[in-house]
Amino acid sequence: MPEVKVSRKSKETDITIIIQFPGTGSSIIHTGVGFLDHMLTLFSKHSGIDIELQAQGDLEVDAHHTVEDVGICLGKACAQLFTDIQKRNRFGHAVIPMDEALSEVAIDLSGRPYLYFSADLPRVKLGTFDIELTEEFFRAFSNHFKITLHILLHYGKNTHHCIESIFKACARALAQALEENSTYARNGSSTKGIIDS
Repeated sequence: MPEVKVSRKSKETDITIIIQFPGTGSSIIHTGVGFLDHMLTLFSKHSGIDIELQAQGDLEVDAHHTVEDVGICLGKACAQLFTDIQKRNRFGHAVIPMDEALSEVAIDLSGRPYLYFSADLPRVKLGTFDIELTEEFFRAFSNHFKITLHILLHYGKNTHHCIESIFKACARALAQALEENSTYARNGSSTKGIIDS
């Protein structure tokens, strides 16, 4: 099973992540931010990417550096693991409900980092997780994976449900994009012949 390990150490965080694919959706995740651990466990389960993650950050300040740097490391790990985009679907799309919340995510493994994030979320905390860090996480992830990622929260009342539906939709869209495509494997997934930035 292909595996990639990425480590990142700064004055703000110390992170090591190992991912495997295809996997079983199993995970061991410890970031010190309970809600982020929960979301990444869901992401692993529904994407089929096994994740082992240990992170220490300056949580005495807040969770911002930890959440953003985890997104960076996950994005870098995915970029290193999935170098064979030409044989995969490349595109993925998912619409996922979580009780009263509904989110939609579209992904293009394009080699061009771009995030569109549309979610009307209140500025509150879930545990130690500031809600605006949801967008920061996905921006870091898409920038370092070098993918085009569109995230839309259509509606929802419970903030936990809203963010959970976003993470699940992202995971399912990514799983679809990573499926092997025999036509693309033979002829490529781009009319210009390459996937790059």
